[in-house]
Amino acid sequence: MAIDATAIEALIRSSFPNAKITVQGDDGQHFAAEVIDESFRGQNRVQQQRAVYASLKGLMDGANGALHALALTTKAPE
Repeated sequence: MAIDATAIEALIRSSFPNAKITVQGDDGQHFAAEVIDESFRGQNRVQQQRAVYASLKGLMDGANGALHALALTTKAPE
């Protein structure tokens, strides 16, 4: 089951409604995303990325996940 960048962005946006989100990728399995959100302020990178992965609601769950790879960049706004 393939997924597209728009669907990934919508899932992330459901958890981070005010974030600046950019998702790139077009093969249905490999994507890169940048999420910039104020809620990340004071969190380390691992905490930020765990929060984003949680928003994907299991899409990256091993062999059963629709999303094979997501290169993820997270940060608080400057």
